Amino acid sequence: MELGTLLLIIVVPGVILYIWYAKLISRRNAAREALSSIDVQLKKRHDLLPNILKLAGRFMTHEKDLLEGLTALRARVDAGYDPSDPAAVQAHLTAGQELQSGMARFFAVAENYPELRSAETITKAQDNFTEAEAHISAARRFYNAAVTDLNNAVEIFPGSMIAGWAKVKPMPFWEMEDTSHRAAVNVDDYLK
Repeated sequence: MELGTLLLIIVVPGVILYIWYAKLISRRNAAREALSSIDVQLKKRHDLLPNILKLAGRFMTHEKDLLEGLTALRARVDAGYDPSDPAAVQAHLTAGQELQSGMARFFAVAENYPELRSAETITKAQDNFTEAEAHISAARRFYNAAVTDLNNAVEIFPGSMIAGWAKVKPMPFWEMEDTSHRAAVNVDDYLK
């Protein structure tokens, strides 16, 4: 066998493996960047919550459990996590989703407090919160697209073998909670 042919047999597969490896790493980094973008948006929402809850606490004296629950959820979202651990990422995203659902309940309950609804500060805060949620939604779409690319590269052969060697793992999607099976929220249930 000629030296050129032997070199070709060794170099070409090596180059192909390196290109595939580089694509896996760049897709993992894109997914991590998208996750970081979500964290930035969650931080913005996180910073809005104390003022909203303090103001609401003045008017919503009967809603102490709801307000304390939101404060606890805020702390869970703010807790650190390992972005390279899919389970930790999933727990972080789930906490963010629970906080979003809790705030939706909060704003539904707040509708029964006319003095709270008429407060310009809470109206402005609610508008800012709605804007932050829109940004989170956009970041979630970007993240899920990056995760799709990564997971496809990790799960399809030969990427699955290369990913195992490189310790690149699939990342979880950030899926919205399925609300089709739930009944509509009755605000009166929260005011008893």
